[in-house]
Amino acid sequence: MSETTIHDIAKKLNISASTVSRALNDNPIISKSTSKRIKKTALEMGYRPNSLAANFRTKRTNTIGIIVPLINRHFFSSVISGIEDLAYTQGFAVTISQSNDSFEKENKIAHTLFANRVDGLILSIGMETIKYDHLKLFAERKIPIVFFDRIAETIEAHKIVVDDFGGSLRATEHLIEQGAKRIAHIGGPLNLKIYQNRLAGYFKALERAGLEICDSLVIHNSLTRKDGTIAAQKLFQNENKPDAIFCANDTTALSTIIYLKNIGLKVPDDVLIVGFSNEPFSEVVTPSISTIKHPGFSMGRKAAELIIHQINEKVTRAVFETITMPTELIIRDSSKRIKIEK
Repeated sequence: MSETTIHDIAKKLNISASTVSRALNDNPIISKSTSKRIKKTALEMGYRPNSLAANFRTKRTNTIGIIVPLINRHFFSSVISGIEDLAYTQGFAVTISQSNDSFEKENKIAHTLFANRVDGLILSIGMETIKYDHLKLFAERKIPIVFFDRIAETIEAHKIVVDDFGGSLRATEHLIEQGAKRIAHIGGPLNLKIYQNRLAGYFKALERAGLEICDSLVIHNSLTRKDGTIAAQKLFQNENKPDAIFCANDTTALSTIIYLKNIGLKVPDDVLIVGFSNEPFSEVVTPSISTIKHPGFSMGRKAAELIIHQINEKVTRAVFETITMPTELIIRDSSKRIKIEK
């Protein structure tokens, strides 16, 4: 069956197509009773507005593309929720994709969103991403981009980050306050600024406390559960075994705790653990995991606010902001040293 058009509706109601068009677009010159009758008929006839034609006329799709590394991580899903929460109220739809931390997939997604003419792009780059030609496409066509969390420093755009340095500094200082002397760090790939900053905060805390920085206690990987187990195994095969570990995400913290249990070590009695991101599971596992919380939902709303402002301005800003969101240390059982009564 062919699509119902405004001309079909006009013919059935014996009115002009222009009257139908105005009513469907809520033009106030059409009386409420006529408008109601036209909309009722349109619904009965299965009429669908031709959004492609409308987009062609306005050169807008009212769609924002979102690329995240992993949708199943609480932080990224909360950012998406914040973006969608504001975008919906402003009349924008969102198209959500995940890169699975793959550069190849991120590249293909970006080209698809570009071809589908999204009005703007909000993204957090994947762990494998070290080239940004797929994102320069947007900048060259003056399609606004907002980065969050994992950013591309060489592309001029608004960027929203968390205080990774301050969060890791506080996490490591907390471990030191609990009596730890040999603190290991399992971090992410150093092509990403967030993991550079988390490493720097860890180093700064050790330096302030006068503790030795030991290369054998620092491991970088992709922070998957499997990688966390391999890293923990490597640390405890070392002669200089750690008495505490600061993990750059909660997934690694959890896999480390499981590994330690399997080799007969107790958390926190033998080894203290702090993670990063405050994933929901960190509160309910045993022992509960101390972690660094960052405001994903607020970051998402701010990203949406910045991108929609640029879209509506129709001009790419010459000056861009880098906004740093605060972090919070949440102390749970995994990092609280049990006091021994004298």
